[in-house]
Amino acid sequence: MTPLPSSPASPLAPSHATAPLTATPGTPGTPGGAPEPSAAGPRHRPLPIAPAVLAALRGTDDAGRPAVPFADPEGGAPLRCCLRRSRPGESLALVSYAPLRRWAAERGAEPGAYDEQGPVYVHAAECGGPAGGQGYPFLRPGAVRVLRRYDARGRIAGGRLLELTDAPDGGLDAALDEAFEDPAVVLAHLRFAEFGCFQYEVRR
Repeated sequence: MTPLPSSPASPLAPSHATAPLTATPGTPGTPGGAPEPSAAGPRHRPLPIAPAVLAALRGTDDAGRPAVPFADPEGGAPLRCCLRRSRPGESLALVSYAPLRRWAAERGAEPGAYDEQGPVYVHAAECGGPAGGQGYPFLRPGAVRVLRRYDARGRIAGGRLLELTDAPDGGLDAALDEAFEDPAVVLAHLRFAEFGCFQYEVRR
């Protein structure tokens, strides 16, 4: 999982991606402002953390710790509230989030030992969520992701490593189509392969 910040002066985990990203000043997106590739009209909807859950996490996170805001000195943190990367100077919080637990509470499911939590970056205050028309977030050709499948009980029903392609959707449409071909699969998580951190969920 993404290492926790060691001090207020260095709140970002080392390299939120697997390789440096080229910056273009003045444009929102990756460190320094370069936009990330995104797909127009993905076949599956990437879901940010729900507003009510975000409001709770900004108080006390899923590990029972208070959120501590900090000013992002570099930009590039993957924000699960609005599914984009942060810009330098934005006020963020690194909180512990239990995505399967939150989903199971909505559905009355019992994931049992499959429940887990980990660190995610969010804006320290309400941000309005993802921009309209946004495709799959955090795309970078060659980056490796984990696609994990869950059944209606919240139990792991399969998974795979996925190397993102240079297609506009990064190859995620086909990978998610494949995941949901199994009628038992109702939920999928995308995760960073390096640290195992949760990116977003997709529901049937």
